[in-house]
Amino acid sequence: MEKTLERTRTKGADYDAVVIGAGFGGLYSVYKLRNEQGLNVMAFDSAGDVGGTWYWNRYPGALSDTESFVYRYSFSGELLQKGRWKTRYLTQPEILAYMNEVADTYDLRRSFEFNTCVTATRFNDETGLWHVTTDKGRTVTAKYLITALGLLSATNTPKYKGIDSFKGKILHTGAWPDGVDLTGKRVGVIGTGSTGVQVITATAPIAKHLTVFQRSPQYVVPIGNTPQDDATIAAQKANYEEIWKQVKSSVVAFGFQESTIPAETASAEERDRVFEAAWQRGGGFYFMFGTFCDIATSQIANDAAADFIKKKIKEIVKDPETAKALTPRDIYAKRPLCGNDYYGVYNRDNVTLADVKADPIAEFTPTGIRLESGAEHELDVVIFATGFDAVDGNYTKMDMH
Repeated sequence: MEKTLERTRTKGADYDAVVIGAGFGGLYSVYKLRNEQGLNVMAFDSAGDVGGTWYWNRYPGALSDTESFVYRYSFSGELLQKGRWKTRYLTQPEILAYMNEVADTYDLRRSFEFNTCVTATRFNDETGLWHVTTDKGRTVTAKYLITALGLLSATNTPKYKGIDSFKGKILHTGAWPDGVDLTGKRVGVIGTGSTGVQVITATAPIAKHLTVFQRSPQYVVPIGNTPQDDATIAAQKANYEEIWKQVKSSVVAFGFQESTIPAETASAEERDRVFEAAWQRGGGFYFMFGTFCDIATSQIANDAAADFIKKKIKEIVKDPETAKALTPRDIYAKRPLCGNDYYGVYNRDNVTLADVKADPIAEFTPTGIRLESGAEHELDVVIFATGFDAVDGNYTKMDMH
């Protein structure tokens, strides 16, 4: 079998296939093409090891918002039964450990060249081969090119005036270095999307002071990352055949049954009952799709869900002006967010909310960030939770023809 895996089947090519990326898609591609199809595969990743986005996103509070029992590969019954988790959602270290286990189990690393960035890919019409060039100056050829680049990996960092003058530390959640300790620091977080919510709730209890620079207020429901008992986990493992049937036939594929009941025709009392139960259960995608079937399609249903969350904000946040600034004015859309008592964070004495839509960031200074009003926030660390050049960002960075 080893000889079959090592020989090149494509005439005149270095490899049958080249795979770019060592995240979930890249690992599975190597496994499928090499281990199952017997092709000769070469794979590249700019990181030092497997993991993809979970290799880089090591920021405080990082975790999946897909439940633990389905945030894993479905192809291997052996791996599913060996799966280990303690809570409803997996933290970043748990996900990375799982991906390392997959790579070890199927000996996937021997097909990878890490710390290597693919800079160009060119298809030759005459030979029918791809020419793949790396930043090490190496070019290889293959019949098949698999781009497992991921949707969320090309980081987006805004260019602010004076940013180079800042004497503190600047970090991006999508390229988090090892050894960062935010304890006792004056921290500023720019961005309140999914990552921002996680960083904010994790950093507030340990920072000397946390300033959140918010452009758009968000609809955030509790995450409900509750411990999973042994009986629940055992039942999930025993029912994987049915679980995957449900996941693959569902609308959003998150491991729960989507609602078929419209909020538009439900009574106000029934809406409140269902929304409250979902609030207590936790989960952003569950709140959007597990409560009623028309939140994403009906203005009436969307308003009902939005109004419920707005009511919660008013109940939770003690300062009326802060509550007002945290209250979204748009429809309940974008990524459904969830966090650990996100709105309660703003009741802490060491947390300040800066509404940068009302008072934009003017510039960075040596000691912090100055707003257009002249107000200055002194900071030791600035964290960009500004997301990614999503979907096609990695493709546009590459010279691909």
